[in-house]
Amino acid sequence: MDKIASFSKNHDLLTTGLHFCNVLHGVTTWDLRFKKPNCGDYISPAALHTIEHLLATVLRNSVYKDDIIYFGPMGCRTGFYLLTVNLKREQLIPLLKQSFAAALEFEAVPGNKREECGNYSEHDLTCAKHECKKYLEILESL
Repeated sequence: MDKIASFSKNHDLLTTGLHFCNVLHGVTTWDLRFKKPNCGDYISPAALHTIEHLLATVLRNSVYKDDIIYFGPMGCRTGFYLLTVNLKREQLIPLLKQSFAAALEFEAVPGNKREECGNYSEHDLTCAKHECKKYLEILESL
């Protein structure tokens, strides 16, 4: 089998930040890298799950909601993938800054009822907000 593109990158060279991955069939994949890979510092599963709920909700309610295809975690727990259409980096950075700031305002996890989520009991809002705040600081430095 062919090696997929994300496995072809040297992860020891990846840094935190916002990275363009590729465009396929008109869909742009962005790497929102919270953590430097292979350094032993990973997002906890419960926080990862909560960040997914927070950001998916905020992004899909933003002015660019029709341009958001998917937001979800990387299996390695170092960040998230965001799939978009029609968004350039100069539009995306302010959107992400606003979205992460909005995520910090949540008092409860959206979509956190048994009938809304397949693993509703595994969330950590406090830790998720901590990770979102740290990533917002990374975005502010871009």
